[in-house]
Amino acid sequence: MTDTTATYYVYVYIDPRNFEEFYYGKGKGSRKITHLYDNSDTEKVKRIKAITKEGLEPIIKVIATGLTENEALLIEKTLLWKLGRSLTNVSSGHFAEKFRPHNTFHQDLSGFDFNNGLYYVNVGEGIHRCWADCKEFGFLSAGQDIKWSNPMRTLEPGDIVVAYLKNRGYVGIGRVTEKAIRVNDFKVDEKPLRQLPLKEPNIFDNCDNEKSEFLVKIDWIKAVDSKKAKWKSKSGLFTTQLIKASLQAQKTTQNFLEAEFDIKFKDLLLT
Repeated sequence: MTDTTATYYVYVYIDPRNFEEFYYGKGKGSRKITHLYDNSDTEKVKRIKAITKEGLEPIIKVIATGLTENEALLIEKTLLWKLGRSLTNVSSGHFAEKFRPHNTFHQDLSGFDFNNGLYYVNVGEGIHRCWADCKEFGFLSAGQDIKWSNPMRTLEPGDIVVAYLKNRGYVGIGRVTEKAIRVNDFKVDEKPLRQLPLKEPNIFDNCDNEKSEFLVKIDWIKAVDSKKAKWKSKSGLFTTQLIKASLQAQKTTQNFLEAEFDIKFKDLLLT
């Protein structure tokens, strides 16, 4: 049975002066020739005007036809990704998040080379939480306002976290084993956290309202006491006041942590 919605095609504009492909598009009907009458100030239009100024016309060819709109969008996006650096298209929109960023083949990226992410997480030691409790009972925590707890709640099982202690350094590397939950619901070996000998019991402040601490369960792979935190001044190591931040592009910090904790992030993320 014929799909009556499969009326789209994907086309390419080619510069006749050097046979270079410079624009990909999708459409139906006469869409492929409408760019010839475009008077906007885009790079595409500038290229077309440069071609016509020399008495030539861009070569316009249909690459694929008989497509649904989504099929056309996906093919268009694939072509844009493949030759994105030399094209006049503005590559964004539909399916953009499904494609690997350009110039990242030298990196191992979450979502492409492995499913989970590598994240820096602030311990936030103070009157409501302390690293000693996090280390002993296997969690990281944030709360006392939803703007602090929300980032912690985005961590997913399998994510690798690196715990940072302000003014000390990096103190632990672990794997998220469960999504963040309210402190009242958090258990360690089936025991409610409230029954355990916490050094900072104020973690239960506001536990009955939206300001509650949210705890994410962590299986610590490597962890040290605060006095043995890993740090090297003036070495370009990553820090931020954010509760959570990606360490994906922080190669200097990754290399430092791998050496100090004797681990390989790639191995942890592929496990």
